[in-house]
Amino acid sequence: MRKFGLIGYPLGHSFSKKYFTEKFINEQINDCSYENFPLINLSQFHDLIFKEPDLCGLNVTIPYKSDVISLLDRISPEADEIGAVNVIKISRLKGNIKLSGFNSDVTGIRDSLLPYITQNVRNAVVLGTGGSSRAVCWVLKKLGLNITVVSRIAKPGIIAYSDIDSQMIRNADVIVNTTPLGMFPDIESRPDIDYRLLNSKHILFDLVYNPELTSFLKMGWEQGCKTISGIKMLHSQAEKAWEIWNNDNL
Repeated sequence: MRKFGLIGYPLGHSFSKKYFTEKFINEQINDCSYENFPLINLSQFHDLIFKEPDLCGLNVTIPYKSDVISLLDRISPEADEIGAVNVIKISRLKGNIKLSGFNSDVTGIRDSLLPYITQNVRNAVVLGTGGSSRAVCWVLKKLGLNITVVSRIAKPGIIAYSDIDSQMIRNADVIVNTTPLGMFPDIESRPDIDYRLLNSKHILFDLVYNPELTSFLKMGWEQGCKTISGIKMLHSQAEKAWEIWNNDNL
């Protein structure tokens, strides 16, 4: 029995186990299982790898997408450039274990955004600076958009929420929430922007998928925005992870 799973902490918000369990049933994949492995600290990571000899692959979620890189044997060029890993492939050969890191978030982000990107979509505001934010920025740059990154604290190349002015929101074509704000169970929370400035020209993309309609998206929808749920990204990146785990050439 091949085993796969998810590491991060906490994992109460995650749909990954449900997604892969249903996939295995629907596609009659009878030799695989998927489990959640909540790790309070990454110091538990190597113990998990050794204690679960059937473990062939892991997804990685908040807060370990960047920190886990130092524990891997190699990472893909995309993951290296982004500085975040959300898929780990575990290869076991004659007692040797090799851990390889990849980023399937970029596939999910690209698949979610592409139907909405036209030549008139030029400016993006990305809320948050974690591993998912870096993947979003990587995709947006590849698509040729100008990007403003927002965090709670201003840093070089990053502005604070207090620095967002009305003109920036009006000029934005795409606004992406990469923070956990709005995630179950804190479903009423949302990024601190002036939603009254939004209109039908804006595209709001929320990486949070639980709930599917977040407070961020609901506020945008009420202003006439196009909205993109994180569900599409979840499905797309999960299928890419499955492809990675089953590709013997990676």
